[in-house]
Amino acid sequence: MLMHIDWSFLSWELLRGFVLKGFIFSMVLTVIATLGGVFFGTLLALMRLSGKKWLMAPATIYVNGMRSIPLVMVILWFFLLVPLIIGRPIGAEASAIITFVAFEAAYFSEIMRAGIQSVPRGQVFAGQALGMTYSQNMKLVVLPQAFRNMLPVLLTQTIILFQDTSLVYAIGAYDMLKGFDVAGKNFGRPVEAYLAAAVAYFVICYSLSWAVKRLHKKIAIIR
Repeated sequence: MLMHIDWSFLSWELLRGFVLKGFIFSMVLTVIATLGGVFFGTLLALMRLSGKKWLMAPATIYVNGMRSIPLVMVILWFFLLVPLIIGRPIGAEASAIITFVAFEAAYFSEIMRAGIQSVPRGQVFAGQALGMTYSQNMKLVVLPQAFRNMLPVLLTQTIILFQDTSLVYAIGAYDMLKGFDVAGKNFGRPVEAYLAAAVAYFVICYSLSWAVKRLHKKIAIIR
């Protein structure tokens, strides 16, 4: 089988014509899902740490519920069920973006919660002694330190998120994997296309992982 693999069909024209569009969408989806996930994840983390049951209960149910369901199932449910509810389709790309933000918020919430809890309680008490409110203490004292502590973990989760963008292939969204798939079908080289896709994902994710490790070492030195 390997003896019949022909890499000659791979070219810059092919990558530009089929793969680049999908790569751009995968990156856009990753960035939006990361920013949205961190924003809503922070809100969920603060709700769970608030000590108020009416805030803790819904946040806990949401986070545990999302983390108990495979992402591909959430993508399919949202893509298939929401149009039936609202009465009109919302498109594969828009559905993927909304689903990823909602899903990743649950995972980023746990990272944010761990980061907030990693800040020494003495810092919190010091803020309270200065007369800061809960929101001021979080904004000015706790969250800046928490973000620095959990930055490597946040970036690692972002890399995993980029890998998971390939799941939008299930609803027909044109991501990087879809680009390789279309190229392979058009040129009659599906095996080579999927192997090339695997190499592309490996190179991108390995490079990002290496960068995160370097960053983690620098943060450790600063501490």
